[in-house]
Amino acid sequence: MQFSKSTDYALHALIHLARSERGDNIGIKELASMLGVSESYLSKIMSKLRQDGIVRAVPGVNGGYELARPPEQITFLEVIQVIEGRQRLFECSNMDSPQHRLLAEENAAGPAQDEPGECLVKKVMDGAEEHLHQYLREHTIQSVLDAASHKSSLGANKK
Repeated sequence: MQFSKSTDYALHALIHLARSERGDNIGIKELASMLGVSESYLSKIMSKLRQDGIVRAVPGVNGGYELARPPEQITFLEVIQVIEGRQRLFECSNMDSPQHRLLAEENAAGPAQDEPGECLVKKVMDGAEEHLHQYLREHTIQSVLDAASHKSSLGANKK
C-alpha cells in the first residue's frame, strides 16, 4: 500500500496553514512554492480539501487558504480519505477457488461458525485496515505540530 504524492502535499499544506499566524491565510503561489509543487496541481488538491470542509478559500487580492477547523480536529485519516478515496484496501478475489472452498469447509467444521463463504484472508486484512484507520484517526495536524514543538524544545535544552 502506498499513498499518492497528493496526500503528501495535502498533509504538508495543512501543516503550513496550521503554523500560519491566526487570521493569516496563505496564497496558493506561496504555498506551492513552500511545497515545491506547481500551483495548478496544488490547486486541485486544495479544491478537494475545500469541498470536504477542511480548508476555506479566502477571496480577494490578499486571499488564499486557511484551515476551516482547528488543527486538532483534522485527522490524518480524514485527509487521506478525501485525497485517496474511501475504498477498502483489500477485496477477496479468490472466493471461487478450490483453496478458498477448502478453507471455508475447514472453518465451518471448527467451533466458530462464521458466515458461509466468508473470505478468511479478507477477515485478516479488514482487521489490519481497521488498526491502520484507528492509528490515523488518533493523529491530527495538531499532533504533528506538537511533536515538532516537543522535539524542538528538547534540542534547545541540550545546548
